[in-house]
Amino acid sequence: MPMTPLLPDTPEYTAEELARMLEADGPVQIMDVRAPEKVKEGRIDLGPGERFHNIRGSELMRATSVATTGLDPELPVVVVCGMGKDAKIVAAHLGGMGLNARSLRGGLAEWFGLTIPRILDPPQGVDRLIQFDRIGKGCLGYVLISQGEAFIIDPPLRSEAFLQLIGDAGATLVGVADTHVHADYVSGGASLSRRFGVPYYLHPTDAVYPYDGTPGRIDFQALSDGDVLRFGEAALTVTCTPGHTEGSVSFLLEDRVAFTGDFLFVESIGRPDLGGKEETWAVQLWESVGRARREWDPGTAVYPAHYASESERRMGAAVGVSFGELLASNPAIQPQTEHDFVQAILDRKAPFPEAYRRIKALNVGLGPIVLTEVNDLEVGRNECAIGGV
Repeated sequence: MPMTPLLPDTPEYTAEELARMLEADGPVQIMDVRAPEKVKEGRIDLGPGERFHNIRGSELMRATSVATTGLDPELPVVVVCGMGKDAKIVAAHLGGMGLNARSLRGGLAEWFGLTIPRILDPPQGVDRLIQFDRIGKGCLGYVLISQGEAFIIDPPLRSEAFLQLIGDAGATLVGVADTHVHADYVSGGASLSRRFGVPYYLHPTDAVYPYDGTPGRIDFQALSDGDVLRFGEAALTVTCTPGHTEGSVSFLLEDRVAFTGDFLFVESIGRPDLGGKEETWAVQLWESVGRARREWDPGTAVYPAHYASESERRMGAAVGVSFGELLASNPAIQPQTEHDFVQAILDRKAPFPEAYRRIKALNVGLGPIVLTEVNDLEVGRNECAIGGV
């Protein structure tokens, strides 16, 4: 029986260690050893662009001097591959050339799955409000705790960090919800519901495959406009804000916080073309913007489910902004006519990853969820916002 060759005992960084270093603008450079076409699908994009390098691992292993690699010999280098194994071998080779080289443990699969908690200021009646920042993808989920009861909004499939925080707080999970059926990542909502025997909340018009209307096969508790979801001493009020998807909702927490999903972002708005119904959904999006402008208080804190770049951080490291600031600074929701709004969206229509169709199918239960496939599907930052706004 053939033996698996032992990997070199190369020093490693965890995804979280690397993320903290890059967020602090630490002195580190990245060497991605995947094929260039894979890098185009998604890569580590934190830190200065000149510190990112891409050379195939097979080519890098033939290098005999640092000068031929383009790497700065004075800076530590983190070697990255898909799952972490090839990176260990290449990092050992670079170390043999005198570089301070480490590999990324678990590779890009761990990077794109990493979530970092950000503590937010909770409104009255809520003891803890945490934003979970999936920095590789630009995805955001939330944990809310009141009087020992916890509620999760927009969780990813790998929700261990969410559950760890709830456990450390001595709280009990009582409910989980998605603002909409996501296209860029596989939701953990249905699986958390089954595992803990708690309701999974979703708007019923999203529980279908949008590309052909096939009904989904997931168990959920249907949401409707004005529903109130209670946990501890707090309450989330459901506000239907369709447009990104037909069943998109926002959750208003005591009228002081709005979890907007992919309806409103800090610098843009959710694109309505991911379900192939852009003209119809663009009109719905226009109507949702109008409703928010009429009904929401300018002091309401807006926390979305995604962000496109680091420029969208407004509250320390967290992503969020008051609705009043959003009205003043986000051109997508500036006063305009319905015709101009819809036309601007249609003019900015762009291709989206083919993987989004498969992810949508998985999120409504039309296929088995296999972690290795999920890792492949979720490579790359989200493309859920209208570009060029």
